[in-house]
Amino acid sequence: MTQKRSEMKKHIPLNQLKTVEKKQWIKFSIWSTIYILFIVWVNNFWWLLLLPFIFDAFITRYIPWDFWKRTKNNTLYSIFSWIDAILFALIAVYFINLYLFQNYQIPTSSLEKSLLVGDFLYVSKASYGPRIPNTPLSFPLVQHTFPNWLGGGKSFIEKPHWDYKRLKGRDTIARNDIVVFNFPAGDTVATLQQNPDYYTLCYHLGRYFVNENKDVFGEIVYRPVDRRENYVKRCIAIAGDSLQIINNQVYINGKPQTDFEGVQYNYFVQTDGTYLNPSFLESLGISVDDRHLVTKNTMAKELSYMNLDGNFPIYHFPLTAASKKELERNSHITKMVIEPEFFGGEVYPLGAYSHWTRDNFGPIYIPKKGATIQLTIEELPIYQRIIHNYEGNELAVKDSTIYINGQPADSYTFKMDYYWMMGDNRHNSADSRSWGYVPEDHIVGRPVFIWLSLDKDKSWFQGKIRWNRFGKNAKR
Repeated sequence: MTQKRSEMKKHIPLNQLKTVEKKQWIKFSIWSTIYILFIVWVNNFWWLLLLPFIFDAFITRYIPWDFWKRTKNNTLYSIFSWIDAILFALIAVYFINLYLFQNYQIPTSSLEKSLLVGDFLYVSKASYGPRIPNTPLSFPLVQHTFPNWLGGGKSFIEKPHWDYKRLKGRDTIARNDIVVFNFPAGDTVATLQQNPDYYTLCYHLGRYFVNENKDVFGEIVYRPVDRRENYVKRCIAIAGDSLQIINNQVYINGKPQTDFEGVQYNYFVQTDGTYLNPSFLESLGISVDDRHLVTKNTMAKELSYMNLDGNFPIYHFPLTAASKKELERNSHITKMVIEPEFFGGEVYPLGAYSHWTRDNFGPIYIPKKGATIQLTIEELPIYQRIIHNYEGNELAVKDSTIYINGQPADSYTFKMDYYWMMGDNRHNSADSRSWGYVPEDHIVGRPVFIWLSLDKDKSWFQGKIRWNRFGKNAKR
């Protein structure tokens, strides 16, 4: 840095010049090979038009790519050095996040105890095959909206818009895989009220009320598939499966499925008058946010229904099979009742099947690409979002007749595979039982391992970092 720029322009001997040229050719060969392999992978040979620019950057140098290196102004040299490094980093991060992997943080307890709130995941996009982006012009590391300190606003440009295409991956989604995906019901969003989703808000409050009360619900915005919120759940059923839930037992194709070790359900726990020690509850893996002390003043009717005595301490929290057994050995516990199904509210498809609940659901078919079903008025609510929202058909019902793209239809052939996602924290998870199927074009990738885990209930001096979770397999 202290040498004069003129010293860098001294005559280079012929033998050294040949060495420089040889190194440049080697660099060009390596980068052009990587670039061509990338083009073959994405199967878009229009990218070959950029190959002459790579050749020029390494060999001919007709374009002054590094013009700033010849300046004699040290300040300008330093500024452009930083700009060059930042641009390279942003471009590298953009392509790595797009095609290889991204980091993801677990924000909610829907997958506890398999994945915990505060886990940071390495998510492989190459596992199931990375998607070609719908919105290629976007800012790296920002899903859809800039943070407020950067002024807010959209972090992507909607045009150009590319249709769905997925590159070849190393694997396919298997039953019980943990999967990261874009939220299917996140195509339309009330920016100030995102949970429950826009469609649930409209169902309960009316579309006109939600759209007109912007001071409560915010702007109503549309988001392309790749800009919708990232969710992580367990894939309970894959395309072609039939699913049913009977008294919390999941059946796939008529066969009962064994719960994973981390699966948990909510319970009401009554004691003999003793209040449970917080340290004891922590040892059971029950987070502070999940511990609720119920009183007869707030839940008198519900407690009576469960034959619980509100004059004694009654707790409400999720338990795995192992923690439930441990709690049952506590001599102060007098009664334990699993949370009744009416606590779960209405389920998918909203307003269609009143006898379906969170704990008793289905049977329901998981659509497979190329499969054809008979379409009836009674079953139309199940497939309505698929036909209209996900696969882009015009759908209408006139005089009890279904019309697809203006033609009467009594059957439908699916264009994509679909999946059924559920959380391991079964009573505290907004999942497919709430909003239905996950289309294949919404699949982001597979969590591979945990690279950091922070306990939200502890400070940095109390063991906030969960060292035992570093490197933990996150696939299952």
